[in-house]
Amino acid sequence: MTSILTNSSAMAALSTLRSISQNMEDTQSHISSGYRVGEAADNAAYWSIATTMRSDNSALSTVQDALGLGAAKTDTAYTGLNSAIDVVTEIKSKLVAAREPGVDKLKINSELTELKNQLVSISESASFSGQNWLYNDSTIANTTVEMVGSFNRRSDNTVSVGILTFDTATSTLVDTKNTSLGLLTGDTGVTQPSGTTTATANYFLLDVSGATAPTGTEIELAATTSYDNIDGMISAVEVMLSSMTNSAAIIGSTNMRIDLQNNFVADLMDVIDKGVGRLVDADMNEESTKLKALQTQEQLGIQALSIANSNAENVLQLFR
Repeated sequence: MTSILTNSSAMAALSTLRSISQNMEDTQSHISSGYRVGEAADNAAYWSIATTMRSDNSALSTVQDALGLGAAKTDTAYTGLNSAIDVVTEIKSKLVAAREPGVDKLKINSELTELKNQLVSISESASFSGQNWLYNDSTIANTTVEMVGSFNRRSDNTVSVGILTFDTATSTLVDTKNTSLGLLTGDTGVTQPSGTTTATANYFLLDVSGATAPTGTEIELAATTSYDNIDGMISAVEVMLSSMTNSAAIIGSTNMRIDLQNNFVADLMDVIDKGVGRLVDADMNEESTKLKALQTQEQLGIQALSIANSNAENVLQLFR
């Protein structure tokens, strides 16, 4: 039936053209934004996952920054402690030299004094971002420090922050308030050689003003210092070196852990980016092909609508 009130062909062509136009709009949006799923209306499930993982990646980026800060702190402490070990090793060598008969002990002691000053300088300078793991001049003793190490999301969607810790009490070389807490300012007990008056003795290396003064004997030389006492000093320095070496090993292990975690976080962020991309990114090859096809369909739809509209004009021929 031919009707001048209802043009079914034109309505069908118009409906098809509207559908093509909507598809073209969606395709052009995918191409311009780069996303196949750019908002919740496109795919609520994928959009939700992508949004959550992007948020986690942002948190992981902050973790990377925190790991970098932690690495800087451990590097600073390790560098200072390693330098201090070299200086204490030199002090041990000077004490061994003082054991040689006929050596001027006072001249060696002047060298020891300068080496001690260097130890204080190294300890005080090993500071980063206001934290010094080798030197303490506060009434609050150095204690365990925490560093952000990871951001974790569990299967039940609860999140937590992983922490790396280091006990700075094990690396404190100088404590000016409570000297007993410093490896070089506190007393170190050793067994004295048989020629001395006491079987055991306490020695400390650095004399700093503190609320709690050491009770032992400072490691320094006088012209009358006996060889047996020098042997005791050498033993005490060796104990200090052992403690410093252990502390440096722990800091080195912590630093290695931070580097490994930093590399893992970087790889994890890349993997998350790839996973999100697989869910929501548009395939440009596919979208460009689809756009070409839709453009052709649109031209054909316009032509079909034009033909359908012209059919009504043909009705006039019946009344001539």
